[in-house]
This record gives sequence, C-alpha cells and structure tokens, in this order.
Amino acid sequence: MNKQQAQQIIMDTFENSFDKNAFTGFIKNLLNRIEDAPFTYKGNYIPDAYKQYIKILERIGKFSDVENSIDILVITLQKETSLERARTMQRNFIAWYLNGVNGKDFSYSCGQDISHSEGRYF
Repeated sequence: MNKQQAQQIIMDTFENSFDKNAFTGFIKNLLNRIEDAPFTYKGNYIPDAYKQYIKILERIGKFSDVENSIDILVITLQKETSLERARTMQRNFIAWYLNGVNGKDFSYSCGQDISHSEGRYF
C-alpha cells in the first residue's frame, strides 16, 4: 500500500459518518491480518448496569501475536446522546467485556449511535 492509499483509508474511516465496513478495512490494514471471529451480545447478554446505554456489542474479529490478544469491537448505543454523554460508561463496559473474556489484553473499539451516523473510537 502506498502513502496515498493509506491516507485515503484514514480519511474514509475517520472523516465520514461511521461505517462498519470502513472501520473493518482500516483495522485489517492496520494489523495486516485479523481472524474473522464474529459474535454478538445483545438483550440478556448485556449486563443490567449497561442496558440503558448499550444495545449491541459485536465482535467483528480478533488479532493475536506472541505478546497481545486483541478483540475488534463495534458497540451500538441505545440513544444518540449516549455517544456524547457517557464516555466513562462506555470505557467501563469495554473493561467489563475484557475482564470477562479470557486472555484479552485490549480491544480496538468503536461506539456508534443508534442511527449509525456517528461513531467514537476507543
């Protein structure tokens, strides 16, 4: 990939409305390889403490090397206002997820509002 292609991927991902495909493409280029390992938490799988904020947690893949184990997550929030007002809650939710998943060191995560028009990268 040349410099212009890399710049375009970054612009497509971070300067436009949130797009899961653009985020996935960015992560695949950043890490060079990810294992497709999708699953979804919603409904009763979301802890009660987060249900008013979090609608869906979706793992789109994972990455591992000798030092790290990383999950790539997309989190859909219940309300558009949750994106702006609840940063601590969003970080705590990701910490809950990482603590509950054996061996995960950290995640590349994006929270998107319910309309899928705005995103925040963690």
